[in-house]
Amino acid sequence: MQDPGVLDHINDLAHEEEDLFAKAGRGDLGPTDRDRLRVIQVELDQCGDLLHQRRARRSAGQDPGDAKVRPPDVVEGYVD
Repeated sequence: MQDPGVLDHINDLAHEEEDLFAKAGRGDLGPTDRDRLRVIQVELDQCGDLLHQRRARRSAGQDPGDAKVRPPDVVEGYVD
């Protein structure tokens, strides 16, 4: 695995997101938790995009370290 730092961060965020979803399921999600959940979801999208960039650069023989985290308005504008 060549991107352990990014993957570790994704895993940490995913676990925190899971905890917040569990709180939501119990009806315990307050406004601060909802805000945090939104931040986590955006950051997960940014991390996924960064990972994709790094893998694409590596595949193209370029330096994956040159990949940059894109702003939320860019990664949130992607269409599935």
